[in-house]
Amino acid sequence: MANKGNKITPYVHPPNTNIGMLIFAAIFIYVVVCVFTYFRTDHIVGYNVTEGSLTSNSIFRGIALRTEEIVTATDAGYINYFAREGERVAKGDLVYTVDETGKLSDYMHTSESGENSLSDADLTELKSEITSFTSRFDRTRFADVYNFKYSVEGTVLKLSNYNILENADALNEAGGSSFVNYRYAPKSGIVIYSIDGYENLTLEDMTAELFEQKDYENQHLVNNDLVANGDQIYKLSTNEDWSIVIQVDEELAEQLLEKEYVEVRFLKNQYTSWGKVDSYTNGDGDTFVSLTFTNSMITFCTDRFIDIELLLEDEKGLKIPNSAIVTKEFFIVPREYVSKGGSDGSDGVLLETYDEEGSVVTQFVPTTIYDATETEYYLDDSVLRAGNNILKPDSAQKYTISKTGSLTGVYNINKGYADFKQVTVLYENDEYSIVKSNTVYGLNVYDHIVLDASTVDDNQFIYER
Repeated sequence: MANKGNKITPYVHPPNTNIGMLIFAAIFIYVVVCVFTYFRTDHIVGYNVTEGSLTSNSIFRGIALRTEEIVTATDAGYINYFAREGERVAKGDLVYTVDETGKLSDYMHTSESGENSLSDADLTELKSEITSFTSRFDRTRFADVYNFKYSVEGTVLKLSNYNILENADALNEAGGSSFVNYRYAPKSGIVIYSIDGYENLTLEDMTAELFEQKDYENQHLVNNDLVANGDQIYKLSTNEDWSIVIQVDEELAEQLLEKEYVEVRFLKNQYTSWGKVDSYTNGDGDTFVSLTFTNSMITFCTDRFIDIELLLEDEKGLKIPNSAIVTKEFFIVPREYVSKGGSDGSDGVLLETYDEEGSVVTQFVPTTIYDATETEYYLDDSVLRAGNNILKPDSAQKYTISKTGSLTGVYNINKGYADFKQVTVLYENDEYSIVKSNTVYGLNVYDHIVLDASTVDDNQFIYER
């Protein structure tokens, strides 16, 4: 007989927990969190302080301004130059001749003029010109090749023209009249056989467009050309004083004006000279600096655009990246309120505090000195607070802390934590600064500092990447 009171309950198995999978999931979550935190956190990178220098030298392309007088032809005919370009002529020296009829060239071809060879001095001049060009040739300025071509052609023709003089005399004697006119220098100066329209420029005429050279044209005056009365045939540079004008920003212009004289290196030949500084700002706000020299004009008399290097200060000291530098506020207290105390004889102050009963007590509090003047100390603000009273040792005089001041410094991490060290910047550029070395509260060579000061806080323990 069936038991109607019995109820069958199915057995429920407990969940099968896999401990290994739980441990793996926990580790996976931990790794994901660590990776996420790593990429979201600013990493602390150290930098070893080394000795170095920052040279503030700057290279500019300048425009040469000289006292130049253009000479025009007084005759029509074929011109032959005799004064060599870049050499000084005295007043009354022969510069060129004008062949009115063109018979001189024919006479030279039909007469026995003999061998026309170059002397050793002439060959040396040509070699020097070629060597100078090859040493400073810049592929980005291919137009200089044409200037060089005209220069060499002119030099060779002018060297050969000394033989023409004898033929010109013979032609005049044979014709019984003067077919060849001799023309002489109206005053002393350096002879230049090119015209570029920049002859009358002054510092006050300067514009930024003049430096671009896109519209610059230099007309080379060629030997044996046919000229008309009134044509420009050569120019004389009559004064040894000359200038180079460069375009700069206002800050550099003020810096150069303060110096009054600046040493300049000419990149063409690596010579150096001192130039007197003057400046001008035009109506467009462009600032130009003129460097005036009393020598070397003859060396660069044929160059309108000259590359120069300004030789400014070369500051030496400890070289640190600008990213490591930070500005921090400190309390400033009179020196007489700072004394040594504690078990280790550290620097500190006698701070007035209150005990549990509200009574006034005096406690020695160690504090780090970060900088000093003749009368004051810069103290850490991590322990002291504005409004605290400190006592002068062996005296009842009190000083209420309130005065603050800022210092420029870096975070030193030699001891494993961020310790602020004051620095004195001697010179800086966009990336690095040169700071004074071996200061009492500053850095020393080989100190380890934080590369990016924004990634740390005061006294933070450092775990470098």
